[in-house]
Amino acid sequence: MTLSAVTGLKRLALAVVALILGVFAALATVSFLIPKDHVREAVKSEIRAATGLDPLLRGDVSVSLFPYGQVTLSDVSLGDGPGEPPLQATRLVARLSFLPLLMGRIDIADITLGEPRILVTVDGNGRSNWGRLLSSHGRNVDSETPSFSEIRINRGTVVVRDDYRKIYEYVSEADLSLAWPAISRSFAVTGNVRYRGEPLEIGVTLANFSSALQGERSALKLRVAGVPFKFAFDGAMATRPTLKIEGTTSADSPSLRRAMLWLGKRPLPGGGFERLSLKAQTNIVGGTIALSQVNLELDGNVAEGVLTFAADGRQTLQGTLAVDHLDLTPYLSTVRLLTAAERDWNRARLDLEGLATADLDLRLSAGKVTIGSSSLGRTAVATNLRAGKLGVTIGESRGFGGVIRGSIGLARGEQGATFAAQVQFDGVNLERCIGELFGVRRIDGKGNLTLSLEGTGSSVYALTRTLDGEATLSMNKGALTGLNVEQLLRRLERRPLSGGSEFRTGRTPFQSLSVRMKIAKGNVTVEDMDLRGTAVRLALAGEASIPARDLDLKGVATLIAANANTKPFELPFAVQGLWDDPLLLPDAQILIQRSGAAAPLLEALRARRDAARVPSATPATQPGSPETNAAVPSPLSLPLTKQGSTLPPAPAMPAPAVGSAVSSTPASAPAEARPQTPPATRSATASSETEAAAPVDTGAAPERDVTPAGPVSSDPALAPAEKAE
Repeated sequence: MTLSAVTGLKRLALAVVALILGVFAALATVSFLIPKDHVREAVKSEIRAATGLDPLLRGDVSVSLFPYGQVTLSDVSLGDGPGEPPLQATRLVARLSFLPLLMGRIDIADITLGEPRILVTVDGNGRSNWGRLLSSHGRNVDSETPSFSEIRINRGTVVVRDDYRKIYEYVSEADLSLAWPAISRSFAVTGNVRYRGEPLEIGVTLANFSSALQGERSALKLRVAGVPFKFAFDGAMATRPTLKIEGTTSADSPSLRRAMLWLGKRPLPGGGFERLSLKAQTNIVGGTIALSQVNLELDGNVAEGVLTFAADGRQTLQGTLAVDHLDLTPYLSTVRLLTAAERDWNRARLDLEGLATADLDLRLSAGKVTIGSSSLGRTAVATNLRAGKLGVTIGESRGFGGVIRGSIGLARGEQGATFAAQVQFDGVNLERCIGELFGVRRIDGKGNLTLSLEGTGSSVYALTRTLDGEATLSMNKGALTGLNVEQLLRRLERRPLSGGSEFRTGRTPFQSLSVRMKIAKGNVTVEDMDLRGTAVRLALAGEASIPARDLDLKGVATLIAANANTKPFELPFAVQGLWDDPLLLPDAQILIQRSGAAAPLLEALRARRDAARVPSATPATQPGSPETNAAVPSPLSLPLTKQGSTLPPAPAMPAPAVGSAVSSTPASAPAEARPQTPPATRSATASSETEAAAPVDTGAAPERDVTPAGPVSSDPALAPAEKAE
């Protein structure tokens, strides 16, 4: 009994093996018996029915039914129209359905395209070369026409030539799987491609492929992920009567600037545009993309609002955004107005090529704005960029303790950048405002500042050389820092020849200050500067150079007397040097006239000059004779004394004694023609001609005068003698 069971099992196993071998042998035999022409035509008919395109088979055909049925076609192309076919493949492998094959019918289960080249063209009228495929599916979606369940693409390339929208793209190394709606109604594309040198993972799903082909509404999901950016969309689309897409959009990029460069777009000039995160409700109608409920994060700035992007014609971005805290430091980080030493304007060439990338019309409101170390309060700004011309309108900005309004324009010109600005600062802290704008911190207090500037140049330095415009400043109850004018005037009133570096410290309070300036070719003309305080008054005029950042100003400082019957003390002065470190040079001639010690010396010089003009003087002592010039050097040609040297109080000396000592000195030239010589020279000369004069160290005794530094102005007392000469 047991032997019979074993024998039965062996016989059954042998029968099964024989059956399998017979099937395989039958399949192998059938594969040789099936006519290749019949297979070729059957495959062509299936492809034509499914795609709407006429396949052209140029290569060999091979049929294999073991281990599964498949047909391999070489050198295949789809399309029967003139020109380049929409699809060309090195080989096409069609996997056959097994049961229909046993019944003598050839049905294609799926297709694999090896190294295909897919061409998508759109002519100038908007017609695509794939129109027949789409229209064919639109007609046959509800029929019983066989269709593929899947199409695979191995190492394919996709070429897009859109003459209507001027789009030309190339995708390589495409390994895709297209789920053709043979059973379900959905259509999906998944896989990997390489675009512009970067690998991307893509996924597209249409919930109702037949409705989408007919232009009706269908759910749509889109996902693209790669190193440059990630993009996802979940919504619906329809193409009839016009393209309409709506849904939720999200996008992320570690660097928007690099992503734009990767896409072939030039980013805006400057820095920033790095980390990006976007979420919004999207509505696409035709060529217009509208984003609502926008949540945008860029370089750490979080904004909410609406955006609209018009892709038809010139690309234009419009929108309104609100930001709690806007940090503009990243975008201006590459802008260098001054060199590293901050002593000269930057001469590097300005790059404004990015202004021509797209048009922009953006309105922005921020609760706080940060620019480097500066901070502004509530700000409303409108930015307009069109045809390479950038305009920024400041509706209102709370900054520097006041309100800022105005407009700034920047554009590309034939000579580089074209700059224009009209800005008004109302009630601002002028020390912070002027200090951060121009690097000058000499005014403390609140006031108004108006600037109107325009210039052209290829660099910041070149712009400063062409600046034209005007500027006005007005303020009440402020102070000049770095100089105590009242203390200086009172000290010079008591001791005219006293001086020292302590004059460049302290503050000068005032009740009002007004300045009016004109700018032409980078040169500033101070037409009027009037400072009025309770104890001092300053009037100033002159010029300043913006390219050189230096000053050349002259003015008069007046010490207002407490008694109305007392004549006020007036001192002419000059301001020279760099903006951030100017020098104040008082008029030494006036100080010498007021000095009790130096006044007799001036009288002695006048007496000497008068004695030199006496007719009885011998030829050897006539003015201008070589002997005279060699014997007594001119006081204007002597070297300066060391800083800090002083003159002791000079007692009243008889004029003849002094005159006899210098009676042979030649007459001096007119004051306005003489070189500007510091009073130290004249004091030293007079001191050397007086035996009682002895140099002493600078002290605090009121009877000693410190030699001041500064230019020597004309002496009105010498005018009669100079005119007579």
